[in-house]
Amino acid sequence: MRLVFAGTPTAAVPSLQALLDSPRHEVVAVVTRPDAPAGRGRKLVRSPVGALADSAGVPVLTPKRPSEPEFVEALRGLAPDCCPVVAYGALIPRPVLDIPRHGWVNLHFSLLPAWRGAAPVQAAIRAGDDITGATTFLLEEGLDTGPTFGVVTEPIGPDDTAGMLLERLAQSGARLLVATLDGIEDGTLVARPQPTEGVSHAPKVTVEDARVDWSLPAQVVHRVIRSVTPDPGAWTTFRGARLGLGPVTHTDVELKPGEIVAEKRRVLVGTGTRAVALGEVRPEGKRPMPAPDWARGVRIEAGETVV
Repeated sequence: MRLVFAGTPTAAVPSLQALLDSPRHEVVAVVTRPDAPAGRGRKLVRSPVGALADSAGVPVLTPKRPSEPEFVEALRGLAPDCCPVVAYGALIPRPVLDIPRHGWVNLHFSLLPAWRGAAPVQAAIRAGDDITGATTFLLEEGLDTGPTFGVVTEPIGPDDTAGMLLERLAQSGARLLVATLDGIEDGTLVARPQPTEGVSHAPKVTVEDARVDWSLPAQVVHRVIRSVTPDPGAWTTFRGARLGLGPVTHTDVELKPGEIVAEKRRVLVGTGTRAVALGEVRPEGKRPMPAPDWARGVRIEAGETVV
């Protein structure tokens, strides 16, 4: 089939690469979000998907909005049979959805109808789910509500971060997306409506959502931190300054919520149950470092807290 692929972040790169490698399909163009400023110099940088398309010699379209008349006309001119989409980052309006004869096929990183929305991987970890996965479905105007084609499942490990889990799902999801497009082309795959039960939502995670509430039980603190690692990154404050946090480990020590104690080889913080040991921390304006190294520099005093 003639494909126009839509996607933006690193998680979408394996899917684009898999379609470029497929002998059955031709990627005639890629749609991605416009170049964005990044780094200290704030220079405009191509999205990861756009960079792969450039290296493969595939034309790249970067509309500010998919409803722009110039983009709509360009897409019609490309005459795609189908538009696979992975984490593109913008809603596709109905006139654009209707252009490809097989529609827009979305790869979503959850087992729909669970965790519809922008942050399904983070939501699954935060909720303590044991299993997640990826789903291909026919895009429609509702938020991740379209009929589904296929799924793959993936266990969530006890120490998985969102980054680790998403990396695995990006790979298995890419294979699912290619298989889905193969089945659509063959006429052997039919989309089926999503169940009406089991619907949950996963809105975008904000920086404030990533602030740790130390009054929560240790197992919840552990999940929350993993769910926002690496992005946007968990944090707390110490002596009025922000302190970034990497994943923590459980202990049997009892401390008051937020109480911080530095031992020789570990730094403990109290929660609503048992204390946790900090892993890597990132002081404001500095590089990440092991928590004990940071603690030796700041000289934590008895009774100090993080909030």
